[in-house]
Amino acid sequence: MERRRSPLLDGTIADVKVLERHLKVLKAVMENEPIGIIKLSQKTGLPQHAVRYSLRVLEQEGLIEPSKSGAITTDKIHETLGTIESTLDDLVTTLKEIKKEIR
Repeated sequence: MERRRSPLLDGTIADVKVLERHLKVLKAVMENEPIGIIKLSQKTGLPQHAVRYSLRVLEQEGLIEPSKSGAITTDKIHETLGTIESTLDDLVTTLKEIKKEIR
């Protein structure tokens, strides 16, 4: 039986899916750098336009940079991954607290 979703969460769910996609692209860059859009699309299973958008966002964040051979990570990557991980931990805690409040 499929659960119905509350429209209250639609924006949050969409944001999480975009974050998931960006991190999937970032992980593929980390594991295969330098790597181009076509190869990233093949590795991630994402369409090229989605990969392009994620690369743009990751570049704006300073996590990757373009090279002649494709996208490569920057020195900022490890610090930022630690920050992302701790922020996700905080979000999990907050979501659990919210869940308790509605019971």
